[in-house]
Amino acid sequence: MAKQLTADICVIGGGSGGLSVAAGASQMGAKTILVEGGKMGGDCLNYGCVPSKALIAAAKKAFALNGAEKFGVSGPAPEVDFSKVMDHVSGVIAAIAPHDSVERFEGLGVQVLQRYGRFIAPDEIEVGDTRVKARRFVIATGSTATAPPISGLEEAGYLTNETIFKNRTKPDHLIIIGGGPIGLEMAQAHRRLGSRVTVLEAFKAFGRDDPDLSAIVLAHLRGEGINIREGVKISNVSKSPEGEYRVALGEGPSAETLKGSHLLVAAGRKANVEGLNLEAAGVEYSPKGVKVDGRLRSTNKKIFAIGDVAGGYQFTHIAGYHAGIVIRNALFRLPAKVDYAAIPWVTFTDPELANVGLSEAAAREQYGDKIRVLTFPFAEMDRAQTDRQTSGLIKAITTNKGKILGAGIVGPHAGELIHPWGVAITGKLKIATMASYIAPYPTFGEISKRAAGSYYTPSLFSVKTRWVVKFLSIFG
Repeated sequence: MAKQLTADICVIGGGSGGLSVAAGASQMGAKTILVEGGKMGGDCLNYGCVPSKALIAAAKKAFALNGAEKFGVSGPAPEVDFSKVMDHVSGVIAAIAPHDSVERFEGLGVQVLQRYGRFIAPDEIEVGDTRVKARRFVIATGSTATAPPISGLEEAGYLTNETIFKNRTKPDHLIIIGGGPIGLEMAQAHRRLGSRVTVLEAFKAFGRDDPDLSAIVLAHLRGEGINIREGVKISNVSKSPEGEYRVALGEGPSAETLKGSHLLVAAGRKANVEGLNLEAAGVEYSPKGVKVDGRLRSTNKKIFAIGDVAGGYQFTHIAGYHAGIVIRNALFRLPAKVDYAAIPWVTFTDPELANVGLSEAAAREQYGDKIRVLTFPFAEMDRAQTDRQTSGLIKAITTNKGKILGAGIVGPHAGELIHPWGVAITGKLKIATMASYIAPYPTFGEISKRAAGSYYTPSLFSVKTRWVVKFLSIFG
């Protein structure tokens, strides 16, 4: 007979969101079971944020001497041992892994079942030869890379974010299908490590980002020698007996074939809903994910979904945010709802591209002409001049009355500089707060204050202001 377990809350999926729920629930006194058939830590630790940023860090070191002559510094070109670079990536994962390990969570009081689970009833799942009944379930199974329907692609084989960090051979020519954040981050990292790189995008690279900001990043990437081709149609992919990839572009007289040593597909993701048998639980879903309400409840109100599998934003920090919403709902019965007004996202290219809240286009769609767009260039920042990192700008969006709606930054440390704008939106602050704080000099962070201060420039230096100053001077 199957072994029977019961729990207050059962979490399916040991990625960042699922681990946050499991740790929080157990430490708050709830009997908690965590079900994970793959690697603890999920995509972020093993295939996503952690290894990609480790690879980017190595690439920055290799690139460090490029342009150093501006500072009066020179030296030999770096020698890249690609296998050792990947050892570094693996080492970073290994350093973080204990925090997400089975042992740590069992130490927190969580019962961990290291198998995949599937629903067999609205309140019960099957995990191997064990059945788990719980008062509440949380589906946190994440998402998986998907590939476009290109002829020959599956037969040729390709790398994804789940396999590229296992590659120990430096690509001679890396072809990347997909010009979004993942594709472009990997493009720059591999280019800086010595590979030739071509990016193929069916539409527009960085298509979801502000064009004023993304254009600066794309110019930098192209300046480093990355071949970014937009609006291309891939008609076929094949692989020669010698292992060379051949990517056919277009058809007819204008057709051409690209040849590369490695092929990476970074063209979208799909929610991990297959195999969960959600029909047995009365949970509606689609390839985009589980259907949820504002409280992250599925159509079965005792089953929640968080992170990538809930559809919408696919960021690790969203999964963590969702975890807090679920704990308030599932454990404390508080009707907490998600609020996406201050969602940040960062692309870790160099320069970085960071956003929070509404973009200019989204703000105009919602508020029409009742907005103000504030910009300020890095070139006018003293710290940017000292560090010779003057390319980039900040763009902040407010209402005509100064309510902060969103901000975007392209430039050095943009992922760090975006933080105060998220705080401002969350706290419903007006631009006066950002303009009036005292910023330490010289720092990159001053750019936020300078941009905010530009909100008042038209009124401060107006004809009316000059008249007032002249009038007051009459009185001594």
